[in-house]
Amino acid sequence: MPQSSAGLTLQCLDAAPERHSGRKAQISNITAAKTVADVIRTCLGPKSMLKMILDPMGGIILTNDGNAILREIDVAHPAAKNMIELSRTQDEECGDGTTSVIVLAGEILAQSLSQLERDVHPVVIISAYNKALQSALEVISRVSVPIDTSDDAQMLALIKTSIGTKFVVRWADLMCRLALDAVRTVSADDAGVRTVDIKRYARVEKVPGGEIEDCRVLSGVMLNKDIVHPQMRRRIHGPRIVLLDCPLEYKKGESQTNIEISKEADFARINQIEEEQVKAMVDRVLEFRPDLVITEKGISDYAQYFLAKANVSALRRVRKSDNNRIARAVGATIVNRVEDLRESDIGTRCGLFNCTTPKACTILLRGPSKDILNEIDRNLADAMAVARNVVFNPTLVPGGGAVEMAISVGLHARARAVTGVEAGSFRAVADALEVIPRTLVQNAGGNAIRALTALRAKHASGEHSWGIDGETGEIVDMKTYKLYESASVKIQTFKTAIEASRVLLRVDDVVQATRKERRQEQAPPPEEAVQE
Repeated sequence: MPQSSAGLTLQCLDAAPERHSGRKAQISNITAAKTVADVIRTCLGPKSMLKMILDPMGGIILTNDGNAILREIDVAHPAAKNMIELSRTQDEECGDGTTSVIVLAGEILAQSLSQLERDVHPVVIISAYNKALQSALEVISRVSVPIDTSDDAQMLALIKTSIGTKFVVRWADLMCRLALDAVRTVSADDAGVRTVDIKRYARVEKVPGGEIEDCRVLSGVMLNKDIVHPQMRRRIHGPRIVLLDCPLEYKKGESQTNIEISKEADFARINQIEEEQVKAMVDRVLEFRPDLVITEKGISDYAQYFLAKANVSALRRVRKSDNNRIARAVGATIVNRVEDLRESDIGTRCGLFNCTTPKACTILLRGPSKDILNEIDRNLADAMAVARNVVFNPTLVPGGGAVEMAISVGLHARARAVTGVEAGSFRAVADALEVIPRTLVQNAGGNAIRALTALRAKHASGEHSWGIDGETGEIVDMKTYKLYESASVKIQTFKTAIEASRVLLRVDDVVQATRKERRQEQAPPPEEAVQE
């Protein structure tokens, strides 16, 4: 695969010509999807390989994260772009399984090719895929087991499976603890509804230097800001915090304002009025005896003087997202006008470098370089997403390809009871699901034929907890191996992969508009038509 200044480019995925129709369009889409799946197939499992990607600025990305790799791939084929969107969707929904969903979707489409060659209509194949998905969900519910989300040992073991194939596996225990602590910190019950918003309230701060073992979760919000006046306090225990979304400066005109001055005294009076405005705003804030004032806007030098004189520290130009985290952590309310400030708006849930009952946190990451910190950040995001999913759906399924093989065996049994041409499509999905355990064996350097034959025999006898040991490529019982994955991740993986296959199989015509046609579409209507 050649490299380019725009990242990783797949030249084999050429842009679609002006028109592909019928079987030719379907084969083209399947080939493109299969090519994308082959790119990241070696990134599955604990023995996965890394991809080195050059970004346009000359930087290097070293990762085996499927979503991170596909974000950098430059493709022109529309079906290939559709496959890349699958990974993004999986990452946003679950945070894990981004590689599995691409590999599985590519294999399902590859198995569909044999059905199309037998002149099976795509609508018939899609109907069989719908039924196969329902059967797969039934198997998942049958083999899943509940988990106690308050049990640290079970939760840490689950999170470890999500990063067991990542760069941070050497520090797995530390990263699992960071992810679990962050999710539990931001978890909240709002009117009886459980919310875990890690995107808004769990911020990651990357500080190069130190050791990876120095990473920790801070019970509050860390800001890369300094106080506005050198005489203000830097160390405050149990502060009273005021959060503002307005400037502590004189009010400026909404539009261009011109003032005509005829006397020198008028100019002095204008300056005096501005100072009086600032003094009134500061006095209003000081009525509530704050120790710290944080605003998203500016603070004038005149206001800084009065705040420092009152022994009040201040931060200015804080980002809106950071201000929201602070409000959640300390129990304060962001005020838009100082005249609306009330005692109930003051934040008091803060000690010294921590908050008593924080609902927001900062994850401080330390490491030797920015590249390593970025990879840790990607891996930690996956771990937190898995922990969040389990809070909403506390069920687990056996990992190591066990659930895929269980579904495959179940679909083969179901296919024997199906009459007509749909039976072939059932078997196609069943064969495609074996790609996950087969890839795990191949990436571990094992014998795929021997391992899959033995695994298939175990599942045929009803032992659905057997899967592949990604380290050795041998089959093991996941109950004793203690490798379980979140059921919600698997459910989303199968739904996304089969839905993507159904969408691409429905395409029977690929048309590319020419530039002339685009200009005609964008041209304004003729004057006669407008007059009519």
